[in-house]
Amino acid sequence: MGTADLTLFYAYSWMTRDRGAVRRLIDPGAEIEWNLDAPVDDEELVQTLHRIAAFADSISIASTTCADDRAALVYDCTAPFGSVRIAEFLAVADGRITEVRQVYDVVALRRFFPGLLED
Repeated sequence: MGTADLTLFYAYSWMTRDRGAVRRLIDPGAEIEWNLDAPVDDEELVQTLHRIAAFADSISIASTTCADDRAALVYDCTAPFGSVRIAEFLAVADGRITEVRQVYDVVALRRFFPGLLED
């Protein structure tokens, strides 16, 4: 599976709440970073994406760009109270995601997805 196919499969997996597929795609040693307050590892990433997908009324991919082993995605997430945009940057090697960098609109996330980031 090439970078573009793997990237879209990953995106649609978390958007449809398929945690198992997301876990299989992320390499166990993947570097994961985001701009949320909490530290992140692959399990916390999967749980947060699952919570977003469960809470959102809709999620769509606004933009996808793939070049070699890198991909960038921008998502629009609509909740009952408003919309949030998420940007995600991935690196792929040997059919697995080896790097995930996520940038959230944190103010909108906390406003429109209340309680989402709470344990």
